[in-house]
Amino acid sequence: MYSKETIIVNKTGLHARPASEFTKQATGFQSDITIANLDSGKEGNAKSIIAVMAMALSKDTKIAVRADGEDEQAAVDALIALIDGGFGEI
Repeated sequence: MYSKETIIVNKTGLHARPASEFTKQATGFQSDITIANLDSGKEGNAKSIIAVMAMALSKDTKIAVRADGEDEQAAVDALIALIDGGFGEI
């Protein structure tokens, strides 16, 4: 299990486009990946667009990305970099 925390930096949060980009990248990894809203305690499957959208992750929400599997570190590091980079929106 490998995990990292970050804060959503996008002005509009993880709306449809960045959520889609996030889940698309997550599905490229073999590990089981979870995204957790550390402010509300909600967790969801990072490979499910419905689960990610249902979390309603807005700007300044503190989150954790956790992965368990063969490529867990690469998965978490890539997804955290995507979030920290603002999905190219900032």
